[in-house]
Amino acid sequence: MPSENISSKDFEALINDNEIIFVDFWADWCAPCKQFSVIYEQVADKYPSVKFVKVNIEAEQELADLFEIRSIPHLMVFKEGIVIYSNAGSMPASTLNELVEQALAADVTAIKAQFEQDDAP
Repeated sequence: MPSENISSKDFEALINDNEIIFVDFWADWCAPCKQFSVIYEQVADKYPSVKFVKVNIEAEQELADLFEIRSIPHLMVFKEGIVIYSNAGSMPASTLNELVEQALAADVTAIKAQFEQDDAP
């Protein structure tokens, strides 16, 4: 399934409505972003159960600021609404495939329990 470009108005719903979501922050003028985009699309096609989206930082500056994106490409992975990966830079397809497999296997139960404990009065 090819990735889709999203806006800030769609972002929260996508995070909440998908168990796992990969977010590629990019810009039109970024040559490494264009190179990574090919890899990102290839891997997205292999994992139809995982949501892959893209955020153009030029058009969606609010999201870039919210997540303090200072270098692109920048990949973030959310599982059950929790950031489990955030890193700038490109990566080969083998590394991205491995990251998807790790995200699928990740258990965020302990992280959620800690958040709930931190939020308790």
